[in-house]
Amino acid sequence: MLQLLLLALTGFTASFFSALAGGGAGLVQFPALIALGLPFTLAIATHKVAVVALGLGSTAKLLRSYRFDWTFIGLMLAAGLPGLIVGNLWALQIPAGPGKVLFGLSNIGMALYSILRPGFGVDAQPRHRQGRGLWTGMVLMAGVGLLCGLFPSGPGLFATLVFLRWFGFDYTGAVAGTMLMVGLFWNSIAGVTVALATPVRWDWVPALAVGGVLGGYLGSSLALLKGNRFIKRAFETVTLLMGAWLLLQGIETWA
Repeated sequence: MLQLLLLALTGFTASFFSALAGGGAGLVQFPALIALGLPFTLAIATHKVAVVALGLGSTAKLLRSYRFDWTFIGLMLAAGLPGLIVGNLWALQIPAGPGKVLFGLSNIGMALYSILRPGFGVDAQPRHRQGRGLWTGMVLMAGVGLLCGLFPSGPGLFATLVFLRWFGFDYTGAVAGTMLMVGLFWNSIAGVTVALATPVRWDWVPALAVGGVLGGYLGSSLALLKGNRFIKRAFETVTLLMGAWLLLQGIETWA
């Protein structure tokens, strides 16, 4: 019973903060699964299956409170799918150390970029929504799809950054897009891909999922209530923590 409560709390905490910041569920959930005794590959697979609950909870709230551009979301979703599937299969085979170091530094850079630009993401400034700019954005999102497959934690934050920096969304819109595209659709596809390729700790998934659905719903509710500046600070905090954790993990693995 205690283990089930810990798993539910892990799923809730990971999804709550991810729904606030537009990514980063793996900052809590993935290392918690390692700490609870799962081997690395089994922890990756279990995390990728269970994290679908984040998208379910978050999207349940966002669909009632936010108006999506479904054509745009569909294009971004399709752009990232090939890389997502390939990345998930590669993630089970490649050494993680160098990638974690690079990815950790990138996350820290994202956080510092936002911190040093106080107005970044506070107001929407739509751009690159058609023509060459749109195609370039789709290429960027294809790269994010590959990262989402390769790494168990953090790449959702890159999707949020592409929505912010390239397409000119405010933080509310960027996080909403990430939760729908990455949190629900990409995570679902990744979960199926990984489950077909490697074992999953299925007896842990229900507790993680219950906590994840509740955490995703409440996290998105708070984000919509508090607005862009609050979400901006959440993004910066989670991205800095994620970067530091990945950097330390990468150095340890590489060494």
